[in-house]
Amino acid sequence: MAAFEDFSGKINADLFKQELKGNCGAIRKEVICGPQFGVDTAVIDLGNAKALAVSSDPLSLIPSLGMKVSAWLSIHLLVNDMSTTGFKPQYAQFVLNLPSGLSQEDFRDYWNHIHILCQELEIAITGGHTGQIPGQESTISGGGTMFLQAPKDQILSSNQAQAGDSIIMTKQAAISSTALLAMAFPELVKENLGAEIQKKAVSNFWNISVLKEALLASQTLTPRVELHAMHDVTEGGILGALSEMADASDLGFRIEKESIPFTKEIMQVAELFEIDPLISIGAGSMLMAVKAGKENQLIQALNQEGIQATTIGSFTSEKEKLILESNRSWSPFQFDGKDPYWDAFYNAFKTGKK
Repeated sequence: MAAFEDFSGKINADLFKQELKGNCGAIRKEVICGPQFGVDTAVIDLGNAKALAVSSDPLSLIPSLGMKVSAWLSIHLLVNDMSTTGFKPQYAQFVLNLPSGLSQEDFRDYWNHIHILCQELEIAITGGHTGQIPGQESTISGGGTMFLQAPKDQILSSNQAQAGDSIIMTKQAAISSTALLAMAFPELVKENLGAEIQKKAVSNFWNISVLKEALLASQTLTPRVELHAMHDVTEGGILGALSEMADASDLGFRIEKESIPFTKEIMQVAELFEIDPLISIGAGSMLMAVKAGKENQLIQALNQEGIQATTIGSFTSEKEKLILESNRSWSPFQFDGKDPYWDAFYNAFKTGKK
């Protein structure tokens, strides 16, 4: 078994199964959807045909990028998980383990941005815990949990994809990873790729929310009948998220590699930092499992709202995960769960890149 120190970022499926699965406290019959790798939210039966969806994620605090960027990243990554249900989050709790060197002014700025974002998204902050931790100098400043209540028979989960479903992805691959690298190391990117590419890559950061497309999808197609499942793309990128979704749904997939879109600036930043954009953090893109024959209806609805959407393949009852390469041959997808973004970021940081 690999040691924890062999991993950066989220643990992989093997460690989840070895250390966490089956060790989750009491079993309660109200838990409709509990802990599962690749599943964004838990779902709890409240009775009266209602259910509670819950999701947690780390909070980011990256002083070099500023408090607004940190808050934007923190809130929208939490909201993205919740949006896979087809509904908006309603409540939030935050635990802040702040670095001891953080000034009160910066904390006020950070929290004010969190407050404003939650206010705009109609999310009530209902409590949490706040403290400064000596020796805590991580860019992870704690964690957040969001909640929503909705009709039980309409809440989607990423483990509900069905064999034969078409796979639709929104926007492009590696949006957030390349945007954050361009933000964190602007001079390096400008020097190698030019100011215009650096500017475009950074501007992508403000498009990491997938709430709009998730709500539009659940309004355009009937949840659980035509729209079966959604999964937002984070660590492991498009292919990692697709693999998680397939595993959670006990399926395989066949996708065409060249159908996965990314812009010029995304590809160039990825090449500069030597990361594979298909397995690098891709917040801003949503994967959707859609009943065959309903793809065009959804894509047209998304396009009308200015959201790019692409059919990239389908889920299969066979559990093989196959990718059609540019030479038209099929290759199995193999991934150790290690997202290359983390090493790229920390290597650039350690070597003093700016």
